[in-house]
Amino acid sequence: EIEDTDFVSELVHGVLEKQDDLDNQIRPLAPEWPLEQIARIDRNILRLGLYELLYRGDHVPPKVAINEAVELAKAFGSDNSSKFINGVLGTAFRTLVEAVTDADTKVQ
Repeated sequence: EIEDTDFVSELVHGVLEKQDDLDNQIRPLAPEWPLEQIARIDRNILRLGLYELLYRGDHVPPKVAINEAVELAKAFGSDNSSKFINGVLGTAFRTLVEAVTDADTKVQ
């Protein structure tokens, strides 16, 4: 049983609403893997993790978002999914999220 259905619902709807943007963010993070060739489960875990990093950072610490995505990949993906997810989301955190944080800090 899911304990926090509101949170899950927000994540699902948020990912669906931002899917095109998320996909455009994922492409350069995994340049050797065209999005269409990434396994469907891995692609959706990446979208979910990236959504949490970019749009829920105020509620979900980045390391928690990445770890949860890795755990989903271990549970539902292939043998290499967790490493792939960890690598892509780790790169996303270092490049996208930290760049936004740095820009916000400089503006203030």
